[in-house]
Amino acid sequence: MISRLSEARLLSPADIAPSRDDVEVIGVFNPGVIYTEEEVLMFARVAERPLEKRREFTGLPHWTTDGRYAVDWVANAELQQIDPRVVKTKADDCLRLTSVSHLRVFRRKLGSSDDWSQGLLFLPESPSEEFGIEDARVTRIDQTYWITYVAVSRAGAATALASSEDMLTFQRHGLIFAPENKDVVLIPQQINGIYYALHRPNPNSHFSPPQIWLAQSHDLIHWGGHEPLIAGCQLWEGDRIGSGAPPILIDEGWLMVYHGCSRCTSDTPRGQVGVYSAGLVLLDRDDPSRVLARSSAPMMSPVNIYETTGFVPNVVFPTAMLRSGENGAGEHIDVYYGSADTCIAFAQFSKQALMDSLHWL
Repeated sequence: MISRLSEARLLSPADIAPSRDDVEVIGVFNPGVIYTEEEVLMFARVAERPLEKRREFTGLPHWTTDGRYAVDWVANAELQQIDPRVVKTKADDCLRLTSVSHLRVFRRKLGSSDDWSQGLLFLPESPSEEFGIEDARVTRIDQTYWITYVAVSRAGAATALASSEDMLTFQRHGLIFAPENKDVVLIPQQINGIYYALHRPNPNSHFSPPQIWLAQSHDLIHWGGHEPLIAGCQLWEGDRIGSGAPPILIDEGWLMVYHGCSRCTSDTPRGQVGVYSAGLVLLDRDDPSRVLARSSAPMMSPVNIYETTGFVPNVVFPTAMLRSGENGAGEHIDVYYGSADTCIAFAQFSKQALMDSLHWL
């Protein structure tokens, strides 16, 4: 792993006001982050579950087609627990979430240690978002902020797109990748007149190791030209792999952080997932389908108590990576990430140390 120059836990559930009186916040995590000239803006996932408890029943929250929050109470005997987040209904063999998420804007003056200001709530609206919206990534292209996020419904996890000029008002553009697909990040400029996105198909048929794919678009709405980019090839990324944050352009190319998850072993407690770590990949600046270098070992893994303990233990899940310093010209790299599906955390790295860790292909 690479030494962290600094690190901090930024927000925890106790810091967050619930969106309703009848729910409790169980996690604030996986934020999209941007730096303006004056502010740090985070578009974070807030997970909530019902306050009410019923003996021998589990409450499964969701949003109705007419925009109301509702809870289905299902007998525990009719459910199979998959992991802390997910259950399967025995009657129809379908998955449900034990919490429902929305997105929320947080602001703080750049360089300040003041409390975060809580802003707008971005709530589920459409049938494709009935089980919540999750894990936003924010990319600034020209003067517009583009937000990719996961829309969860009975059809599965899809990716939706929204845009904003000020992070105060938003325009929704609907689904851009059908289920099962998530962890979509945009390269923050056109390359030879083409927009590029990295995405994570999640097939039920595993003919290959988990993969990150590349797609092309002329308008950010319609995507094609799909091709596999990298696959999980190490033990620490053998079960799942997905884009972490929108790539940043450095002299050497497009640098992107991604997450990998190890396979569960016989020692993994029942109902738990593997260990989520973070790695790096470097893409050619003029041809992002060309992989120049990547991590052979994680750049960061769960080590702090807030990374090893929480709603889902042993998770570091990076969703934003930014150049520090004035106008993003610094030699340090700031990484924002979800910690144990519970908190938002921050770590800073030396750019040179990150580059030295890469295995050139």
